[in-house]
Amino acid sequence: MKIAIFGAGAIGGHLAAKLAGAGRVDLSLVARGEHLAALRESGLRLIEGDTDTTYPVKASDDAATLGPQDYVVLTMKAHSVPPALPAIAPLIGPDTAVVTMQNGIPWWYFYRSGGPHEGSRIEAVDPGGIISAAIGPERAVGTAVYVAAEVEAPGVIRHTYGARISLGEPSGEKSERTVRLAEEMIAAGMQAPVRTDIRSEIWVKLWGNLSFNPISALTDSTLAEIVADDGSRAVARAMMIEAQVIAETLGIRFPIDVDKRIAGAGSVGAHRTSMLQDLERGRPMEIDALVTAVQELGRLTGTPTPSIDLVLALVRRLARAKGCYPS
Repeated sequence: MKIAIFGAGAIGGHLAAKLAGAGRVDLSLVARGEHLAALRESGLRLIEGDTDTTYPVKASDDAATLGPQDYVVLTMKAHSVPPALPAIAPLIGPDTAVVTMQNGIPWWYFYRSGGPHEGSRIEAVDPGGIISAAIGPERAVGTAVYVAAEVEAPGVIRHTYGARISLGEPSGEKSERTVRLAEEMIAAGMQAPVRTDIRSEIWVKLWGNLSFNPISALTDSTLAEIVADDGSRAVARAMMIEAQVIAETLGIRFPIDVDKRIAGAGSVGAHRTSMLQDLERGRPMEIDALVTAVQELGRLTGTPTPSIDLVLALVRRLARAKGCYPS
């Protein structure tokens, strides 16, 4: 089995290290810059608690040298996918599955979804249909990622917590390709349940991300601070309720209520969200996949989104002022 991980940063690097450690697949990493240089010179180093292990890996900045794969795992942020499509293309053969490990609403969302919106495109995450045209939604395998890791230094991944990556076909079937990938991930020490309703799991994770991420960026606050403050908690809850109405209109059912989800976020503690970290480091922020796409789905379903609209307008303005969002 040939697997290429494209965008081998924190999440991709963690997965790559686990697969490399199992030694069962033909693994390649697509990376660049200092990270690539370190991978080539010293290998991929994974730090987990008191365990510190380095794995030799095959890494390149030119996917054409790697050739078509059985699985291409995309672990970069959603806004990085469209400009990377020409570089991804050489990895895709007739039967390649493309595993999407981005936060937020995925670009393939309405492929084989059933219902009145079947085949609809979400402009916020698939502008002009460029991703669907280049990759094809029939290749997509969806995920919900519950892993916390960071790139501590070039070629060095520190894993903080979590080892679960749920997998699921857009159609809901338990396909052979998804089951085979799950088996390899489990053999590598991961948890990889195959879900028949991956969209619902995506929404439960997104439920918090669409609210806590932009609020944290706007207020320079951790999850615990947002939840502890009556005002910011109320704003987050209002956004989540609006999103829940949208999701339920699309056939999603939430296994927990909104207040338990908020309490769960608060229990994480002094965590600075990815959007806040991107703002601090002057990097592009995941606004469109996490928030704009939900607003777009609100328009599609005829659902009012006043709280989402307000927070989205403010976080866009802040991000543009800091050079972290297109003008």
